[in-house]
Amino acid sequence: MIGGLVAPTAGAVEIDGRAVAGVPPNVGYVFQKDTVFPWRTVARNIALGLEYHGVTGAEQARRVREGVRLAGLQGFEDAYPATLSGGMRQRVALMRTLVVDPEILLMDEPFGALDTHTKIGLHAELLTLWEAKHQTVVFVTHDLSEAITLADRIVVMTRRPGRVKLLYDVALPRPRDVIKLRESEEYAREYGQIWHVLGEEFAGAGA
Repeated sequence: MIGGLVAPTAGAVEIDGRAVAGVPPNVGYVFQKDTVFPWRTVARNIALGLEYHGVTGAEQARRVREGVRLAGLQGFEDAYPATLSGGMRQRVALMRTLVVDPEILLMDEPFGALDTHTKIGLHAELLTLWEAKHQTVVFVTHDLSEAITLADRIVVMTRRPGRVKLLYDVALPRPRDVIKLRESEEYAREYGQIWHVLGEEFAGAGA
């Protein structure tokens, strides 16, 4: 272990050319589960990261208001998680991370448990938020459509032990309309090329 982190078996983990020796203050993380606290309201959940960073008073209130607005949660500031849908709770969890303005955002299948309708809506919201803030986002997903919709570059991994099988630059312009995008020939072309590589992995697993 290095600074509470698992040491790499080879190579190095660096941010801006500096080795990572602990939890970087400029990195945010969004879990698979929404992880909101049931005893805190929407506003107080969003404020949590700011509290950890020592942001208080008028500045905290301003950032929480902005987070509520960006997430489309106006009118739910005083609502508790038990009264919200799964998609709304995930938006709260996302904004709790984004309001501290991380330079790098790590997202571990954050929409994997949601239904297709909710997931597509959150894709649109995440793209809108990215257009406003332009963080570096590392997004883990098993959903190829999700990867193509959101990413500029897709890293396809092999079966265990995981290795990089393909680095693929997505040739789709931004900003992206999540509905019209999936109806386009360009989307179908991107999907087909990556699906061919995934198909090799599936065939190998069957063998």
